[in-house]
Order: sequence, then structure tokens, then C-alpha cells
Amino acid sequence: MPFNTIFGWLIKKRIHQIELFRKYPKEVQKEWLERLVHHGRSTLFGEKYGFDSIQNYEDFKAKVPLQDYEDVKAWVDLAVSGEDHVLWPGETKWFAKSSGTTSDRSKFIPVTKDSLEDCHYKGGKDLLAIYYSHFPSTKLYKGKHLVVGGTATQNQLRPDSYSGDLSAIILKNLPWWVEIKRTPARHIALMSEWEEKIEQLADSTMKEDVSSISGVPSWTLVLLNRILEKAGATDIREVWPNLELFMHGGVSFKPYEEEFRRIIPHDDMNYIESYNASEGFFGIQDEIDGDLLLMLDYGVFFEFIPMDEYAGTDSKSVVGIQDVELDKNYAVVISTNGGLWRYIIGDTVKFTSIAPYRVVVSGRTKHFINVFGEEVIVENADRALEQACRETSALLKDYTACPVFMEGGKQGGHEWLVEFSKEPTDIERFTASLDSALRAINSDYDAKRTNNLTLDFPKVHHMASGTFEKWLKSKGKLGGQHKVPRLSNSRAVVEEILTANNGTVLDNVKSV
Repeated sequence: MPFNTIFGWLIKKRIHQIELFRKYPKEVQKEWLERLVHHGRSTLFGEKYGFDSIQNYEDFKAKVPLQDYEDVKAWVDLAVSGEDHVLWPGETKWFAKSSGTTSDRSKFIPVTKDSLEDCHYKGGKDLLAIYYSHFPSTKLYKGKHLVVGGTATQNQLRPDSYSGDLSAIILKNLPWWVEIKRTPARHIALMSEWEEKIEQLADSTMKEDVSSISGVPSWTLVLLNRILEKAGATDIREVWPNLELFMHGGVSFKPYEEEFRRIIPHDDMNYIESYNASEGFFGIQDEIDGDLLLMLDYGVFFEFIPMDEYAGTDSKSVVGIQDVELDKNYAVVISTNGGLWRYIIGDTVKFTSIAPYRVVVSGRTKHFINVFGEEVIVENADRALEQACRETSALLKDYTACPVFMEGGKQGGHEWLVEFSKEPTDIERFTASLDSALRAINSDYDAKRTNNLTLDFPKVHHMASGTFEKWLKSKGKLGGQHKVPRLSNSRAVVEEILTANNGTVLDNVKSV
């Protein structure tokens, strides 16, 4: 039987199940909490926090404290050493290495067989099911699927246990029906030296019939531009004529969208966003040009902390999905079949719909600027930069920003380091547009900018090509799922990059 016929049958079955949690979200989440607690009773964590006596959500909130990585680390260390039944029943062999860039200390997130199969892989299958439901005549499966993933390293404490980027753990355990259509070869996909990896990725995939790609937008662009350079082409479809889908996540697509459309200038090229983190697969863009549908039957129980009341694990106000409000910024809290319990993952979201529940990822709990009461979050920055690029014909490659503190009688403000793949026609106009867009988007920022009373006009540094890659490389975080921190309440990252790139700042470029 042809694959598309088989997959069509599977699609209809799964789409029906998705419709059920769209229609009965609270009931589905209640059921998953009960199942998670039931499984957790036989663990060391469950014994400590009295899972046997948890009867409902209120019991769960009362008995189980909010957790961050410092709280979880001792439990994870036990699992890494080979102890069974620590956070989840049975043995945990795989640990996703955190992609955080603000700390040199690695974090290891447990990945269980249940979370791999019923969360991460289920998310991948659902993404394809949703795509096929929108484009039933697609021939996607006839081509190869290019995965731009991370690296995997052996955990020396246990020969049968390993850690790496989540994408690498997924690659090492893919089912056969996915593996036969994946490219490149596994030894290339899991290489740790990113610069050499890009070369081998390009060389090994240029002659393949690639129909879909998945990866983080920034690093995928690095690969695609290298392939264009090697092929002497300007359009990726000159290399891969049947390419039709890019499945992306990890960072906002907005800053990179124009660059993708420049090198793939075709209206029938499709883009689907997913919300997939080391801790779990949380959301899929289920409608073309829509926001992320929160996937409620993946073995993840969701809670949310309003960011205006956020105090980390000391937060008092935590709500279930039934009590969230539209357009309010929330920190995400999860309990999962990977063995994380009331874990604050560090992401923030805003609900754009509650029937069904759809979100946009608005930033990070630690990635914002709020020194002067301006409350600028990553979502604000992405939207403002998108407008500034559009108005000055620029294409953004990467950025970071921080406050300028009021010192020595100087006015406070914001300082931006911006790298372009296509430079703006006028950097001064770009800066003015960025400021104007932020004022329109964020009323707190606008109030502080009024008459320059608190915030001065922003300072934008036009950085030389390769600045952020060099910085990431210096931190041992080049490639894969590693990302530049977008916003910070301190000047540490910006000062480090400016110091390392002394003489390469192109502030005086006004027109190109």
C-alpha cells in the first residue's frame, strides 16, 4: 500500500485525537496529572513528596514545591550515576544538555523512554500529520529530510548512558521509518566540531533530493548559505528542486523570515513552527500563519506563573490552564513523563487564544530589560527589529541588547549589538525605526522614552560579520541548539562581546 495512503489513514485518526483535547482541554490535562502522579508514586521523588496522598491538583500544588535546576540537580545526579526510579520509574539513560549561554555550567535534563516516544516523537509525527492535513497532495515523503541537529557525547560515568543536544538524542533513537528518509549520515549529523560539520553537511546533502528541513533558523541559514556558495546558486531550489517545508523552532522566526524568502523565493515553500525544548515538546503551529497550539496529551501537565508576580521558585501565584488570561505574560511550569515535577523551564508565553489554547513564546524569565520599569521582553524586540529591517531593506542575522545605567550624571538607555546578513540602507534610520516600533509595541517603554526623561535614544552598534559566531565559539557553544541571549538586565554579555571585537564595530556606516 502506498505510504501516502497509509499516512492518510493515520492522519485522520490523530487529527481526531487532537480535536478531542481542543474540545476538552481541562479534562485532558486533569487526566494527565493523575497519570503522572500515579507513575511518580514509585519514585524516590514521589516518596519524598507524598505522591500516595495526592488526590487532586490542589494537593499537588500543596505538596510539591516549584523547582528550578538547582533544586533538580541532586536528583538528576543520582539518575546519571545509574540509580533507578529516581524521578521517573525505571532507568534513565539519556540526558539532554542544556543550550543555555549565560552560564558555563552545563545542565542535564533527563530524557526517558516514555518522554522520547510519547512526547518528542509524538510531536514530530503530529507536525507531519498537521502538515499533510493542510496539503493532502504533498509528496513530502518521497524526498529526504535534512536534520540540522546538535552533538552527542558519551557520558563516561556509564558506558551505556550518553548526553548531548536533544536533537542528537532524538537522532540516535529514531524509528526505522524516519531513519531511512533522514540525511545526512549519522556520524556527520552528530559531529561536535561545528565548522567542519557545516562543510560535511553541505557536501553530503547537496546531491540528495531534500524535500524538508528541520532546525534552528539561525544555524540552518548558515548551512543553506554555504550550500549556495558551493553550488554557485542564488536559489536553494536550484540545489533541491523538491524542497517544500522548513520545520523550525528554538528562536523566533521573525528576524530570519526575509532571509529565508530571499534564498527560497517561492510562494509554495511552507514553514511550520514547533515549540520543542530539551524538557519536552509543547506546541505546534496547527494553522498556516497561526500561533502555536498547546499540545495537551504529550505527558506534560502545564502550570503558569504571571510574570508580574514572578519570583522564581518563591512565586505564590500559580495557575492551571483553566485560569489563564489572554495577552498576559506567563512563566511556564511543567510536570512531565521525563521526570520533571513543577519545573520552571525559563520560557515565557502569552495566550493568543483559549478556545483552543494557543500561545506565542514571548521570551525567557531571565532574558528581558527592566532596569527603568520599561519591561522590554524578547517578543517586543523581535517585532521591533522586524519593522526596522523592513523599513531599511535590511536582513538581520543576530542581536543582543542590554541597559545603559545612569552613571556620572548620564542618561539611562538601551545598547544594542546587531549583526546583519544584509546591511540597512541607513543605520540611523534603522535605529530610529527600532525605537519608534518599541514605543508603539510597549507602553511602558514609550512612557520612559517620553521627552527622554528616563530613557535616552537607543544606541545601536552595527557589528561586523561573524561577531556572534566568534563569541559563541569562544564559549564552546558554536552551532546546534545554542543561541545568543537576546536581552539582559546586566551588561556582562554586551561588554564581553564589545571587548572581544574591539575595532570591528561598524557604527559609522550610515548608508550602503
